[in-house]
Amino acid sequence: MDTMVNVICIGLDISKDTLDACLRINHKRHEKQFANDDKGQRKLLDWAHALATSTVDSSCHFCIEATGPYSQSVALFLMDKQQAVSVINPARIRFFALAQNAGNKTDKADARLIALYCQQQKPPLWRVAQAQVRALQALTRRLHALSELVVQEKNRLQAPGQDKTILASGKRVVAALEKEMLRLKLAIRAHVKVHEHLQRDSKLLQSIPGIGEITAWDILAEMPDVNEFENAQSAAAYAGLAPREHKSGSSVRKPTHLSKRGNSRLRKAFYFPAVSAITWNPLVKAHYQSLVAQGKPKMVALAAAMRKLLMICYGVLKHQKPFDAQWQNTPQVA
Repeated sequence: MDTMVNVICIGLDISKDTLDACLRINHKRHEKQFANDDKGQRKLLDWAHALATSTVDSSCHFCIEATGPYSQSVALFLMDKQQAVSVINPARIRFFALAQNAGNKTDKADARLIALYCQQQKPPLWRVAQAQVRALQALTRRLHALSELVVQEKNRLQAPGQDKTILASGKRVVAALEKEMLRLKLAIRAHVKVHEHLQRDSKLLQSIPGIGEITAWDILAEMPDVNEFENAQSAAAYAGLAPREHKSGSSVRKPTHLSKRGNSRLRKAFYFPAVSAITWNPLVKAHYQSLVAQGKPKMVALAAAMRKLLMICYGVLKHQKPFDAQWQNTPQVA
């Protein structure tokens, strides 16, 4: 954003039914609540623009916490209207609140805090995925939600001493959920097939030992376009798979561990593939065995294997070439 332009920061606290807005122009504050629907979103934008026109050479910067479908709906509306939008990890707002010694926890107070965060921290703009990627993300997330329900129901069926009627009910629920999961998998496969770049990238990812069809879908749904990352390490950091040191002075030396501030869904998608890769992927296997030989705990080595596997995925997508175990020293896996 042009530093010569007077940026007007608008913090939004979003719930199912309402949008609480706080607009900051320099040190002045304007607040208003809107309905969280199409009409309310339009009124929000008109209100912000009306206030913005009172300031010469001004532009609006909307800031929203990433709180699921409610926040995404508003963010997409504002993006469609060519507005500057930042969608922030709620943890960052919480830490900012602690630094500001914020006390009250209300929708209005949260909107004020988000607006102040936007004004002081100048967060990066939201990178919105293409419509077909957003559709893939919705489908894969629904698939995983049903998978979790199946696990829960199967766990309940394992409880001893249950009535036969309860067991029969549980089995019917599991069967219905698994049938719906199959429908979703077919729908995802069809969606990927009709979009050439998704189909191409899915095949490239599946050329990597350890990466199956569902994991490929998850990666394409949850990871931004690889061209938005500076390098493979940046992609790993996005997923929270970057090593993090803890040192203080000369005496505090805690073990290095993986940062978990990134996309938890993407990070989770790599766990079981990494378990497979330490057996079947020569690059990941060698990396894992080297760390174990150095005395690293197996879980630490497995986390490093997850990172290695993600970086290989980055390289395959970046270079648009299938996996090649001989690329050990190329940027694909660096």
